[in-house]
Amino acid sequence: MNKETEKLLKKYAKATIGGTVSINDLAEREFSGKSLNKSEKAALGNFERYRLAKLNEVHDDMAFHELYRQLQVLANLADYKEFLKDEYIQPD
Repeated sequence: MNKETEKLLKKYAKATIGGTVSINDLAEREFSGKSLNKSEKAALGNFERYRLAKLNEVHDDMAFHELYRQLQVLANLADYKEFLKDEYIQPD
């Protein structure tokens, strides 16, 4: 596991994250036909681009699956507002 991933997982392993709206919460709301506001749509798009960019960097099967699971954890636990930060905005 790389240092960036360790840092993110440590950040979101804290008990203080309970009750936040996650990326998966937004995706579920959108899938069920509920509308998202502009920042929610932006966060969802940023996460998807970030996720795809990170997964495309991995060329080892085991590393890919480990990273995939880690990204699933982030999508489930991280506050969606985290993905509005510049570091998650990938050029199209």
